[in-house]
Amino acid sequence: MPTAREIMTPHAECVSAEDSVLVAAEKMARMDVGSLPICGSDDRLKGMLTDRDIVVKVLAAGKDPAQCRAGELAQGEAVTIGADDDAREILRTMAGHRVRRLPVIDGHRLVGIVALAEVAKSVPDAKVGDLLDALTTD
Repeated sequence: MPTAREIMTPHAECVSAEDSVLVAAEKMARMDVGSLPICGSDDRLKGMLTDRDIVVKVLAAGKDPAQCRAGELAQGEAVTIGADDDAREILRTMAGHRVRRLPVIDGHRLVGIVALAEVAKSVPDAKVGDLLDALTTD
């Protein structure tokens, strides 16, 4: 089975925990992505920021996206995968946490992002089907 390092998109860009949500949204739009890792000043991953987080936790809550910091939306410990973990572990982690994207960590450093689409290209169809069931079942 391939490892996360072999199937990830390398060079993931972070949004700083100190950046405003507005800056993060502009970066998402420029990059045409729906989520960004949130990194602290120590280069450690603090969480993930999604377009849904911005809509639900900022806009719908009446907060000003220019004043709200990305780091305020990082909740709990980020779900990650190790760079040398294999696709089976990626599938287990995605299914267990019901996520479609995982930051890939080497030590404490963010080295990439692995998305469901990348995993789907790398593992047998049946295993991807099981993951999709886990992600879509309430």
